[in-house]
Amino acid sequence: MSNQKIQQGAEAIIYLKNNEIIKDRIKKSYRISILDEKLRKSRTKSEAKIINKLQNIIPVPKIIKSDEKQEIVMEYINGEKLSENLEQLEYKQICKQIANNITKIHNQNIIHGDLTTSNMILKDNKIYFIDFGLAFHSQKIEDKAVDLHLLQQALEAKHFTIWQECWKIILDDYRADKYKEILQRIKAIESRGRYKDKY
Repeated sequence: MSNQKIQQGAEAIIYLKNNEIIKDRIKKSYRISILDEKLRKSRTKSEAKIINKLQNIIPVPKIIKSDEKQEIVMEYINGEKLSENLEQLEYKQICKQIANNITKIHNQNIIHGDLTTSNMILKDNKIYFIDFGLAFHSQKIEDKAVDLHLLQQALEAKHFTIWQECWKIILDDYRADKYKEILQRIKAIESRGRYKDKY
């Protein structure tokens, strides 16, 4: 069975084959080839490592294989993508689960880097987080606040009829270490954004 391309982003092409996801990092022609290969290898290695670390902490796809070709093979989570279905689902309960997942990854000092509902899938009443291609380790309050702020913007853009209700539930249920400082920092990030918009 041939590979079926299901998604292409700036960093990688996602294929589906035999109920497995193959994530292939794209070569960047504008980068020196040796540097490009090194970067793709290290990012692939880092992503696989982070997903493996989270395996028993939150629902994530299982890594089947990660090799030196800048490719990760992982379990296909065949569920409902929240970006397309959130409004039709039990979104209040789902938002509690999202907050719980983020709490757990932030307590591991892992920043997802792309917290949007496109990277969340509902399967068997569990919310799976996918695509850790931009994830990294950090203990910084700022990085955790930026992670959450990105989710706020994604909710507002994609789910504008329910985003305020969803965001309130997420903030109420998010309880990572130093969460009060993190929530305060989100307010500062928001005000920086409003200041920029004026100019």
